[in-house]
Amino acid sequence: MTAPPPEARIVVTGGVAAYDIRDFLTRAAVPFLYLDDEGPAEVAVCTFDDGRCLTSPSIQDVGRALGLVAPPSRPSYDFAVIGAGPAGLAAAVYASCEGLSTVVVEEWAPGGQAGTSWRIENYLGFPEGISGAELAARARHQAQKFGAEILMLQSLVEGHPEDGQFVGTLADGTTLRARAVLMATGVDWRRLELEGIDRLLHAGVYYGAAASEAPGVAGKDVFIVGAGNSAGQAALNFAEHARSVTILCRGEALSETMATYLCVRLEESPVIHVRVCTEVSGVGGDHWLRTITIRDNTTAAEETVPAHALFICIGGVPRTGWAEQDGVLTDQSGYLLTGRDLFDPEHNGDRKAWRLPRDPYPLETSQPGLFAAGDVRFGSTKRVAAAVGEGAQAVPLVHRFLGGR
Repeated sequence: MTAPPPEARIVVTGGVAAYDIRDFLTRAAVPFLYLDDEGPAEVAVCTFDDGRCLTSPSIQDVGRALGLVAPPSRPSYDFAVIGAGPAGLAAAVYASCEGLSTVVVEEWAPGGQAGTSWRIENYLGFPEGISGAELAARARHQAQKFGAEILMLQSLVEGHPEDGQFVGTLADGTTLRARAVLMATGVDWRRLELEGIDRLLHAGVYYGAAASEAPGVAGKDVFIVGAGNSAGQAALNFAEHARSVTILCRGEALSETMATYLCVRLEESPVIHVRVCTEVSGVGGDHWLRTITIRDNTTAAEETVPAHALFICIGGVPRTGWAEQDGVLTDQSGYLLTGRDLFDPEHNGDRKAWRLPRDPYPLETSQPGLFAAGDVRFGSTKRVAAAVGEGAQAVPLVHRFLGGR
């Protein structure tokens, strides 16, 4: 067994069972050493640098052992941000630096979907690119420097207005109170509906393309489903390790949905192949993915090919399951309606849902004082820079709301 590097805080073993732990540690910027890259093992083991050992721990167990899980430190805050993706972290930075007592509640680790990006090259100020995890770590540090409190591995399960405040309940039963709230919960990856695919989840089948998986595909055949920037970035990352990387695109050309600079990079790589008008119609394997079946949508012909890993990056589903029970308006797909869109019946808006004599602020939902920003908001531009801009824009609107009251 190889000794862990001096900076590693945890040694992780456990094959498939350790995937979520590895993903969390990578995105939370916690140095660790992983000793197994594939196998049927159903037991994860974490050995910490102080000698403690946890067998089959939950992510919360690991977070607590690292001192990353804590309850709110205040009975009430000026501003609560739900979600620590680019929009939520931007809002936390600007709110806290302007003197608002601010808390951020994050179910997993800072960064959201952007936190899994290998390299973001079209973000202003980073001409050489920056990984999503590093960008999230910097933003998290910046928010905390200004006094924002970040509650990791916590989630909001219920919330309602009460006596001029928003009162929420976290998953551990803790009560959270704030005068204004920003929902920046983002989206989850859309799922592929294929027989047997759930059985191979984290055993060669992955939603998104976590950077932590790149070393494990060395010399092997990798497939990516998707045609957006996230798929292109993932392909370039895996191409540095894999024997071959194949992008499967349902459309007729990647250029329809992917940034030009990424399309050019993909064409230049001798390792990366693009197959258009195709989709995955089947997966096969015992305890690990071994094959995938690819359908040509033009001819309906199918072929089964060897595959070590399948990364699925096919768009998102908004994380707004709480909205219906809390009476917050969404469009037909579940995205939060804000501003004037609340009045547009074409998108499921309803003017009667707005109860105040003033018009809603641009990022305000049907519940006054509850704002939305980033990918979870109807009509948002699905880009990191756009999410950061909306998070920053939300702060002066919160000031207006608090001043108006």
